[in-house]
Amino acid sequence: MSVDFTGRTVLVTGGTKGIGYVIARTFLAAGADVVVCGRTDPTAPPAAGGRTACFVVADVRDPAAAVHLVEQVVERFGRLDVLVNNAGGSPDADAATVSPRFVERVVALNLLAPFYVAQPANQVMRSQDSGGSIINIGSVSAVHPQPGTAAYSAAKAGLLTLTKALALEWAPKVRVNHVTAGPMASAYGEDGGAAVAGVIPMGRPAVPADVANACLFLAGDAASYLTGADLAVHGGGEFPARYLATRS
Repeated sequence: MSVDFTGRTVLVTGGTKGIGYVIARTFLAAGADVVVCGRTDPTAPPAAGGRTACFVVADVRDPAAAVHLVEQVVERFGRLDVLVNNAGGSPDADAATVSPRFVERVVALNLLAPFYVAQPANQVMRSQDSGGSIINIGSVSAVHPQPGTAAYSAAKAGLLTLTKALALEWAPKVRVNHVTAGPMASAYGEDGGAAVAGVIPMGRPAVPADVANACLFLAGDAASYLTGADLAVHGGGEFPARYLATRS
């Protein structure tokens, strides 16, 4: 996808590894100034086209840290055009025995943190003539939970609704959209999801570049009328079990 983000500033939370790393690298390749954040300094920040993302230490679960993060972005680059709320995730856990502390941490990272960062980002973006774009990275677990993901699925379902609510309140200056990301090929080990490819209409699990390209589109001028949208990047979801049963 050929999109020019020269002169624009992009913040990617959790952008030091995984999907966030590829998102950051994709925006760098498109010409943007990119800031990534995390709790620990990465050994190799995202880089592309001879340029490297700026790293800021921040625990986005802390409201004060989220505000300070956005302040540092503006102090360095003078503006903030795109926020990608990517930080998230959770190990599987048995809902019957999981601790309250675990649930709190999962909800804080996957639901509260995006809200905390979006608030100061919105204040900056609405002061700019060009406004801004906020993209929340969600999961198919929000609408199709799997065993072991109760807290995570609930938080991601909340993130989807939060996206729609913020889009209503912050339009037209700030657009807020959501990407429903499918399971990543890397989650399936060495075979890259070959064993489950048959249940996905597109014949393979997602890779980070699929999500990164969706973000590039949603943040760009071609999506200038999109807000409150949920872009499903899951290869068509999964074939119904009853359909698969008839093929076996």
